Amino acid sequence: MEKGSPLSTTPPPRRRNRGGWTPWLYLAPALVVLAALLAYPVYQLGLISLFRYTQAQVSGGEPTVFRGFGNYADVFADSRFWQVLLSTVVFAAACVLSTLAVGCALAVLLTRVRALPRLALMLAALGAWATPAVTGSTVWLFLFDPDFGPVNRILGIGDHSWTYGRYSAFFLVLLEVVWCSFPFVMVTVYAGIRAVPSEVLEAAALDGASQWRIWRSVLAPMLRPILTVVTIQSVIWDFKVFTQIYVMTNGGGIAGQNLVLNVYAYQEAFASSQYGLGAAIGVVMLLILLAVTLVYLRLLRRQGEEEL
Repeated sequence: MEKGSPLSTTPPPRRRNRGGWTPWLYLAPALVVLAALLAYPVYQLGLISLFRYTQAQVSGGEPTVFRGFGNYADVFADSRFWQVLLSTVVFAAACVLSTLAVGCALAVLLTRVRALPRLALMLAALGAWATPAVTGSTVWLFLFDPDFGPVNRILGIGDHSWTYGRYSAFFLVLLEVVWCSFPFVMVTVYAGIRAVPSEVLEAAALDGASQWRIWRSVLAPMLRPILTVVTIQSVIWDFKVFTQIYVMTNGGGIAGQNLVLNVYAYQEAFASSQYGLGAAIGVVMLLILLAVTLVYLRLLRRQGEEEL
């Protein structure tokens, strides 16, 4: 049997990928910057978490003591850590879902309004996005202030303190987090919707599909890569919220009732001068975020393969 005949079982020669290293050369400058800004701090964080590192070691009064995983054992043995972790997970999940819902709804709205209202909404959203977290948190505190805030007057609830109760304080912080986070989702999803061919949306509308059905059956599957990016970004941002909680609940609320992991790590590291313990909590947070991101990407990849 001749080589190359239709019945030949000899596999064709593989083509050599001549540009195999070209993409890495283009990415090299960005990888160097990321290594300098990310890899080295993470290495130092992990290194400090293995030592007893307090104010005495910082000032040079006592030598550093290698503890191995002793700091992690102390963290996991502390019941308060698990309570704060549960609060952080629930709060972050509520923030992510709320941010995605508001951002996607407004992105769809942008495609339905005229140019002038669209411009006004975009400018207002970008203004919220550009506002520093400290400034935004202070403004929201003033709006819900029991004595001078306009919200209590409009609702007619007198001098009710939103930051006194645990759930009302978390709700107030959630509103501020969504307010400063939804513009990223809105702008990104809106750009993705504009890239969808108009013929597809017109065909779905002619078939009698409602707006919700068009979003669920047409837009959401086509925007899956974009929704993946904004979801992962929202999970990372909301899981490590610090400024809003610290400013709006005065460092974690009454008796620490509004603590999240980032504020808890800050208190252990700086308020208690247990830098090794705070570093261990930071490493745990990093590992949790990596695990959540990898699991989410794996589920999306599996779902995409099943649909194919």
